[in-house]
Amino acid sequence: MKNKIERVAVIGAGSWGTALSTVLSRKAKTVMLWGHREEHVQQLIAHRENRRHLPGIVLADNIISTSDLKSAIQNTEIICAVVPSHCFRAVFEIMTPLLEDCAIVVSAIKGVENSTLMTMTQVMDQILGREQRQNTIQTAVLSGPSFAKEVAQGIPTAVTIGCKDISTAQYLQNIFVTETFRVYASTDVIGLEISAALKNIIAIAAGICDGLGYGMNTRAALITRGLAEITRLGVRLGAEKETFFGLSGLGDLVLTCTGDLSRNRSVGMELGRGRKLGDILAEMKMVAEGVKTTKSIYDLTRPLEIEMPILEQVYAILYEEKECSLAVKDLLARELKVE
Repeated sequence: MKNKIERVAVIGAGSWGTALSTVLSRKAKTVMLWGHREEHVQQLIAHRENRRHLPGIVLADNIISTSDLKSAIQNTEIICAVVPSHCFRAVFEIMTPLLEDCAIVVSAIKGVENSTLMTMTQVMDQILGREQRQNTIQTAVLSGPSFAKEVAQGIPTAVTIGCKDISTAQYLQNIFVTETFRVYASTDVIGLEISAALKNIIAIAAGICDGLGYGMNTRAALITRGLAEITRLGVRLGAEKETFFGLSGLGDLVLTCTGDLSRNRSVGMELGRGRKLGDILAEMKMVAEGVKTTKSIYDLTRPLEIEMPILEQVYAILYEEKECSLAVKDLLARELKVE
């Protein structure tokens, strides 16, 4: 494939970070995989496998694991950020002065920051502006229907990389693409980020319906109306409507609402079965971004006065302890609409 490069860095050694390291190891001579816990990094080094988050996938010899952020990103042009949204700002603030001039930071994070209601590229742009580095460092986003396990296994997958500069998006497209990992380019950064964040909320709702014992009719209706909500908000925020019918929109929504590997759907299923949210999260080894993102998006939409009925019911279940069956009943009892 084209564009073999010397060195890339992946910041975040969870399942998705490990999977992207595996993809990039086919295109780069060296992949630096950073994890924040030294104990976890030492296990990666000793076993050449992420036994906690992605068991069964052997790390390529050119993947070097480290807990030293400076050594991970020094002399590196392309950095892929894959840490949870709620701690990304803290990590990026440390990263910023260490970044090489002309570096490109690609967010592969699907969430919206709770405190500021910013997407991850907006967080990066704010920090870069404050540090007067916005003219030398570019930001981008990677999104699409991509379970980490399947990506790492080399199962054919298609995603989208977005950057305000189309030439940069196309450059990254050629860096990330492999024989089994197809990449499309886009300039609709906000559309990619909003669709990626909101699909996790709809996936929680889909899981709730599954946990309640509802059927495929319910799931199909939920996905369709969920897509309408995502599109409504995205367009209001300046996104292109067509983005929501692409890989990051409809593609990722269908995957996350139906796939057994979906963490957010799993949370919803347990809620539908009557379990408490705190108990569910305490048992999880990985982050279900949709839980925190539900609050972010709920707060974001309040002043905009956008109709988001599924979001509102998921928020009520997660943060107001509303009964799942009552939430569904209230959704069905809404005023009739013209589609």
